[in-house]
Amino acid sequence: MTADIPTDYLHLLEDPNYGSLGTVRPDNTVQVSPMWYLFDAGAQTLRFTHTTKRAKFRNLQQNPSMSLAVFDPSNPFRYLEVRGSLSEVIPDPTGAFYVVLGKRYGNPEQTPPPDSADRVILVMSLEHSVHQ
Repeated sequence: MTADIPTDYLHLLEDPNYGSLGTVRPDNTVQVSPMWYLFDAGAQTLRFTHTTKRAKFRNLQQNPSMSLAVFDPSNPFRYLEVRGSLSEVIPDPTGAFYVVLGKRYGNPEQTPPPDSADRVILVMSLEHSVHQ
């Protein structure tokens, strides 16, 4: 299954916008956090940097369902939400992907974070999209 994202909404994922990533807590409530991401149109995936020490990572280990909402910075009434699931966790012990995202989001001098040893790349497979 693919997310079938309309062409005129793709820029919301391709541009370095902030997304609101939602995961499901063990008590079935939702945790939402602002996140940097990188979109791979060919693979229909999003990649996020995270650590294995945080609640969002633990949430995804229990329930791989996740969604990302991205608002159009030029019109906040226009948005794209993609829904899917965690398909892969890639170790990133040097924080290299964190550096990639930091540069994508405007810091050409980005360095690895202090928690690099615990860093992973979360890969979200996109399964559905809604937009307005």
